Amino acid sequence: MHMPATRPIDRPRRPKYRVWGTFALGMVVAVGGCARAQQPGDSPPVHDPDLPPAGYGTLRQEQVALSLQTDVVRIQIVPLDERVTRLLAQDTYASLHRLVESKAQEIADAAHRFGVSRPTPFLITFFGLQPDARFNPEDVTITSQNRLFRPFQILPLSPMWGGQQLNQRETATAVYLFEDGIRILDPLTVHYGAASSDRWEQALRELERERASVLARAAQGNP
Repeated sequence: MHMPATRPIDRPRRPKYRVWGTFALGMVVAVGGCARAQQPGDSPPVHDPDLPPAGYGTLRQEQVALSLQTDVVRIQIVPLDERVTRLLAQDTYASLHRLVESKAQEIADAAHRFGVSRPTPFLITFFGLQPDARFNPEDVTITSQNRLFRPFQILPLSPMWGGQQLNQRETATAVYLFEDGIRILDPLTVHYGAASSDRWEQALRELERERASVLARAAQGNP
């Protein structure tokens, strides 16, 4: 896998979308994370006081996903940042939280190996749209704050990942690790070859509305 590469690009700076406060990363990337996903009524970890409480969200995973499509594959990109996943419905949040926990050692090892202090993980899935659909995992990149980010490590979750080829309706999924610097709560753009999507700005509006609802439900003790 290549070393992380960032470079400035000649792109007009997008207006910053309003975000809520200043957050810590909120991800479990060290060895021996929590034993379970946080439940309604639990308090956020002391080191992440600004995280929304877990267990009160209602969003579907599709509402916080970015999608790209070519002639042969469709790609779905989901941030695994807890500032996002805690706003998802409880079952979805618990599933993604367990996924990050299960990969905590690999994430920590990869970050240490590449000298990345705060890796930014995404769950990325390729869907085959036709037989023998070829895909190139390393062609997925992200533009944030006028910087282009490439994955420094890819952790496959599907056995067919290495073949880089899918049958129609087959899927291949992996956890992508990007170096720190991606501003999850600001607009960003994802790219795959010539395809790109900047729908994240729309998703941020949904996230902000849901965060307000989550805080209200948590205050009332109503998961």
